[in-house]
Amino acid sequence: MDSLLVMELEDQPGLFSLLREDVECVFHRDPAARSRLEVLTTYPGVHAIVLQRIGHRLWNGGLRYPARLLSWFARFLTNIDIHPGAVIGRRFFIDHGAGVVIGETAVIGADVTLYHGVTLGGTTWNKGKRHPTLCDGVVVGAGAKILGAITLGTQVRVGANSVVVADVPAHRTVIGIPGRIVLRTEDANADNIYGINLDHHLIPDPVGRAIACLMERIEVLEQQLQKRGEPVAGQCSNCAADDLCGTEVAHRKG
Repeated sequence: MDSLLVMELEDQPGLFSLLREDVECVFHRDPAARSRLEVLTTYPGVHAIVLQRIGHRLWNGGLRYPARLLSWFARFLTNIDIHPGAVIGRRFFIDHGAGVVIGETAVIGADVTLYHGVTLGGTTWNKGKRHPTLCDGVVVGAGAKILGAITLGTQVRVGANSVVVADVPAHRTVIGIPGRIVLRTEDANADNIYGINLDHHLIPDPVGRAIACLMERIEVLEQQLQKRGEPVAGQCSNCAADDLCGTEVAHRKG
């Protein structure tokens, strides 16, 4: 799958067409963007993508040192570190951008969005594929780490500060450390005219849901005990106090 995706991504429009799309997609995903001049001159994510696309051409042309030097300059300028060997698809958007790191063998599909602090990192010192593959429409929340040669399927959403170390099927929301699937999102883009769901903060709380289920179960059990005339937790059978008195505690221990 990775090799097919790379072949598809490498067969893209010309450099200027890609850069034009990179600028235009900002208006679809950032309500703060007001003009092309503002985007071109003040958005570090756009600067980093422009320089990476140029560096990627140098890298593929065998000019490895100039490509790495340009990558270093981009990091110095934007605080975004993208290896020139990374394969990046169309309409890629990095919001804010500070602290984003993308490794050499990372593959990023079309319409992908990353927030600040995201790392697409490797987990081995061996050469070869060692960084993640993000398919089309993936959204990765601030501070999340995607580690290893894993694949995130189409329109996967990763919650902020999550650490993902295993493959994620398409149309899923992942949260936690390590990341776990908590939601299916097949219909998440139904009302989005751009087909991209940026609401990666709208995630369920599985721990809270489990606690709520336990509280309901405890309430049912207490009601059953009360019907049998048994004291329940927090209620003393001797004096009807909210807490067990000394007599009741001694009786239970005995």
